[in-house]
Amino acid sequence: MKLEGIHHVTCITGDAPTNVEFYAGTLGLRLVKKTVNQDDPTVYHLFYADELGSSGADITFFEYRGARRGRAGAGMVHRVAFRVGSEDALDFWQERAGGDRRHGSLLLTDPEGLALELVVDESGDEPLVARHPEIPEEHAVRGFDSVRAYGDPQRSRSFLEGLEFAAAGEAEFEARGSRRGGRYVYDAPPAEHGVPGAGTVHHVAWSSPTEEHGAWRERTLEIGGRPTPPIDRFYFRSIYFREPNGILFEIATLGPGFTTDEPLESLGERLSLPPAFEHLRDRVEPVLTPLPNPRAALRR
Repeated sequence: MKLEGIHHVTCITGDAPTNVEFYAGTLGLRLVKKTVNQDDPTVYHLFYADELGSSGADITFFEYRGARRGRAGAGMVHRVAFRVGSEDALDFWQERAGGDRRHGSLLLTDPEGLALELVVDESGDEPLVARHPEIPEEHAVRGFDSVRAYGDPQRSRSFLEGLEFAAAGEAEFEARGSRRGGRYVYDAPPAEHGVPGAGTVHHVAWSSPTEEHGAWRERTLEIGGRPTPPIDRFYFRSIYFREPNGILFEIATLGPGFTTDEPLESLGERLSLPPAFEHLRDRVEPVLTPLPNPRAALRR
């Protein structure tokens, strides 16, 4: 039983229109689901991924309108890394988005200060790409490489190994299944305390085949975790718990997926509410921030 790499990474924004412009416009990801935070339906939950809305490519945002910028600190993920195909792709992205070029990677930030990294892909995993008229397919973002967190790797080593993460050094671990892998890397925390807010990561989710989800909850209990009961998020099922450094983990199923309530060709173009929330539409839609439809803009 192995986790199939990163499922999604959920972050916070205070400005959904600017968020859409950056992730769907500048980065060229596809807005694949425009829905609500199921724990607070007055808050957007925006999902950006590849053309198919695949797990492993899916960065998501809660919009708390006007939220102040946060700051990553101990017990928080502080950087999200995506794969690209080559050093030439890094040249393309530096010209398009700026950033600090290093051998094999490019460091940049989103408009609210969330640290991102583009890393040359050596995984051998299937590239998960979206179509964008300004971005050649060979340079497109190809899904997640890793997340980096502030913490002590020794504090969490045995816990992560209990979740079948493989150690790849003193501070690096990999969750790799039969289809995909994703890395989890620790860095020494800064002196300043972390402050949740816009431009920070809320949690990182790891992928489980649906039939193994219950077993992962049992495994988490066995190694000393405190997982929630399984929660039906309609597009996938989830459990949540904190690893010993305090980072919030989710284990989410690989299905049923985003085409459960929308056709593939129009994913993300309207507000999707799971059936349990549909009765709230008339109350929720008026309070959500009006957003552009990136696909309509690209079709012009």
